[in-house]
Amino acid sequence: MQHTGCDGDGDGMAGHARQDMAGTVRHASVLPLVRAARPAKTEHRAPTRRTHGSTEERMTSDHTTARVTVLGLGRMGSAIAERYLRAGYPTTVWNRTPGRAAHLDELGAERAESLTAALAAGELIVLSHIDTAGVAALLETVPDAVAGRTVLNVSTGRPGDARALGAWMAARGGRFLDGAILGMPATLGTPGALIPYSGSAEAADEHRATIAELGAATYLGADAGLAALHDMAVLAGMYGMFGGFFQATAMLGGEPTTAHRLTTEFLAPWLRALLDVLPTLAAELDAGEFAPTFASIAEMGAVLETIRGVSREQGVPTDLLDPMQRLLETGVARGLGADNFTRAVSVLRDDPVPA
Repeated sequence: MQHTGCDGDGDGMAGHARQDMAGTVRHASVLPLVRAARPAKTEHRAPTRRTHGSTEERMTSDHTTARVTVLGLGRMGSAIAERYLRAGYPTTVWNRTPGRAAHLDELGAERAESLTAALAAGELIVLSHIDTAGVAALLETVPDAVAGRTVLNVSTGRPGDARALGAWMAARGGRFLDGAILGMPATLGTPGALIPYSGSAEAADEHRATIAELGAATYLGADAGLAALHDMAVLAGMYGMFGGFFQATAMLGGEPTTAHRLTTEFLAPWLRALLDVLPTLAAELDAGEFAPTFASIAEMGAVLETIRGVSREQGVPTDLLDPMQRLLETGVARGLGADNFTRAVSVLRDDPVPA
């Protein structure tokens, strides 16, 4: 995930959940019943990362001396280059604006004089740009230079753009991997940076240790669009959380309390407990089983209608909540009101929209 910054570089976001409540969590005014997972046992061990979905590797700099090129030296791109340099990888860097990230020179970075030279220098070329469409436009300026090269794009983009770029690379004798960085520059190289990636299976196998140097890397498969799809889905969940946070704090306007107190004493602990329930709800979705073990669609709709009413009493618009209310009401209208509220996902899936 990358959003703003020069050369398309920006910060990603990564989160973690911890178990604050054990057993059954009750909150009569919000949810009839929440069943939280048991607290996980913790143990101290060397940090690990997951690659190819199943294999864990220690986060060390043990690696073959693959030559890396990093294109785009905004905040994330320069952090990627620094990570590889500190881990001992021969690293070449290139940026459209010369002289960016001068501290990389002190770490031993080689600066390529041209994009063509930068591509020729690396066995793995990592691109950090505005978006995948921008990466495609950049590479299209030197089409002959991608032959025999392996490109890992970590820019934000659409799955279709990643698939198109992968096909374009393959037609010119190159290999393409599309990835996402769900993390921040400071978390690179730690389990706090999640790196889903997909595309050429051959390239993934050859460079999995090099990619895993960036964080908890998971290869999703040969479909180059899978990483972007996972990235966008995770960010959709993030924006939903922020929307709820904005609504909650706006409702306090003019009251003798603060957004900080609401968040630290009530909202954050409650959300942490709910985060640990999400895998159980996801398992229900995969299984297609919707017994009302959490809360039914009708119950959730009634609670949400009350929240919207209180919001209006506080003078706060309900634009952020109205779409969810419509979704739940549609579920009730289709005879699904008694099912677990997760079945509302099927309402979304049953009403496809054009791209």
